Amino acid sequence: SGHLAKLADAGLLAVVKQGRHRYHRLASSDVADMMESIMRVAADAAPTGRRLRIGPKDVALRLVRTCYDHLAGTLAVALADAMIARDFVELGDDAGVVTDEGRAFLDNLGFIGLAEPSRRVFCKPCLDWSVRRPHLAGRVGAALRHESFERGWLRRIGDNRAVSVTPKGARAFREHFGIRTEDLAASDA
Repeated sequence: SGHLAKLADAGLLAVVKQGRHRYHRLASSDVADMMESIMRVAADAAPTGRRLRIGPKDVALRLVRTCYDHLAGTLAVALADAMIARDFVELGDDAGVVTDEGRAFLDNLGFIGLAEPSRRVFCKPCLDWSVRRPHLAGRVGAALRHESFERGWLRRIGDNRAVSVTPKGARAFREHFGIRTEDLAASDA
């Protein structure tokens, strides 16, 4: 943590606080460019043969799991990315906005509970600890999780947080979100 503090003080990293956790990310695109240059130089070195894997060792937990009342893992990040790419959702560091097109999309899917007034945060990013990128939390994230289980797109694996995608879910995620879950599983193996 001392090294991270020095990098943050130097303006190379930005710190995002989420509850009791602190997550660090690159501070700017200039820092990313610098890192990519360093990686190009390092690529000329002999490879170690070991693949660095972040997050849980269990493939099922990395692919999709529950995170409190919403989904997490590679699939959840892909859902957030798909909704951002279609301009359905805009995410900042601490908050998210569902666009009018996004509300229409979710309404057309028949997602329940989103039109009802609530004091709960509607949409916000939740940094995924296995992918290190945001998935959707708040009422929108909870609705995605709830509807995915209700519609039989996902099912629990045992009594832990791991979840599996059903064949019906694979079709639904492909048709509605443009996500090929088989590609996610293959890239994470």
